Amino acid sequence: MGRRYFGTDGVRGKVGVAPITPDFVLRLGYAAGKVLAGAAPASGPRPAVLIGKDTRISGYMLEASLEAGLSAAGIDVMLAGPMTTPGVAYLTRALRLAAGVVISASHNPYFDNGIKFFSADGNKLPDDVETQIEAQLEQPLDCAPSEQLGRARRLDDARGRYIEFCKSTFPQAFSLRGLKLVVDCANGAAYDIAPHVFHELGADVIPIGVSPNGFNINDGVGATAPDALVRAVRANHADLGIALDGDADRLQIVDAQGRLYNGDELLYVLVKDRMATDGKVEGAVGTLMTNLAVEQALDRLGVRFVRANVGDRYVLEQLRDNGWQIGAEGSGHILSLDRHTTGDGIVSALLVLAAMKRSGQTLAQILDGVTLFPQKLINVRIAQGADWKGNTAIQKSIADAEAELQGRGRVLIRASGTEPVLRVMVEAREERDTLHYAESIADTVKRAIA
Repeated sequence: MGRRYFGTDGVRGKVGVAPITPDFVLRLGYAAGKVLAGAAPASGPRPAVLIGKDTRISGYMLEASLEAGLSAAGIDVMLAGPMTTPGVAYLTRALRLAAGVVISASHNPYFDNGIKFFSADGNKLPDDVETQIEAQLEQPLDCAPSEQLGRARRLDDARGRYIEFCKSTFPQAFSLRGLKLVVDCANGAAYDIAPHVFHELGADVIPIGVSPNGFNINDGVGATAPDALVRAVRANHADLGIALDGDADRLQIVDAQGRLYNGDELLYVLVKDRMATDGKVEGAVGTLMTNLAVEQALDRLGVRFVRANVGDRYVLEQLRDNGWQIGAEGSGHILSLDRHTTGDGIVSALLVLAAMKRSGQTLAQILDGVTLFPQKLINVRIAQGADWKGNTAIQKSIADAEAELQGRGRVLIRASGTEPVLRVMVEAREERDTLHYAESIADTVKRAIA
């Protein structure tokens, strides 16, 4: 059975439009509860699930629907209130719960929302469990007998527990004293968490994006809008700026000169730090979009590099398959599996700060010699179902570009999963090459099948 509702990161969409409606989320909670209840030992305690959410106005409505559905299935519910996605993953594991649920649409605007699940070990639900939940959604909504209904309670110390966990990932021998940091929380889930973490480790913290009103999450602030952080770093003469997204699983960093460092560059920083402390790193994982300059830099360090499909879920799969620890997306999802089970923007920032402390270098110094290749992305609208892979002219255009760019650039062509668009991306050492070959391939696509 294929999955109708679950995508690569849970169920997501516009609020009020199926499936992000109160009635569907009620049924989703009930279906998830039935699957979890079925997997629980018959003689053990009643399964319990943690629900956390970001700061969107719709979170209240969806939280109530989820709580009702889970309770109707006989599942106890713990409510964390505003909590980051990685925070829910950590608390689910630490409290030995059956599952964790996050109500968030991550970096999307406020009018979107979503539901994503974590298993008892703090990992995203396996595909087969999501398939079981979808199968249960096809069954009638029922209700457990009154004596078997789940109970709900607030987890009052959720924020404090997670703050202490984040701090524990920073070396005991180090302190952030003397460091001035701007911390941008995107008016999202980390607004009352991240500033405390860095402050309690000694930093002088200037928080921005910490005034959520239900509608301003990711609005001109955060990891997807780093210009606000650049301005704040310069205005406050800060040493560094740290930007998270709405659910705090992404990270971007800005230095005192206003230079922005993305997930590709931070992956290199963390790999180099691991080599300095542990002596060897077998390999690292990026995605199809990871900048070629980073792949080549890792190769010079003797580190094997593997590209996964776009999405932190696929980066995680490759890490597990290879038995490695470190992976990242350029968007700022950074995975350090010896620190956390999922991408965590706060923890990743602390790992970068620790790398700078250990090396005694700035980010620019650590990345000396690693200059990102210019990239050009062109979206070409194509006819629904058009066979671009089988078109001779398109394939020849791609092959010609790859032959010319061999060793100094690359071509990536992929179809959008959500609209009839072919994404043409070229990166090369010289910007004129990126423009020339991207436009050449795009023009060929337009003539052939657009």
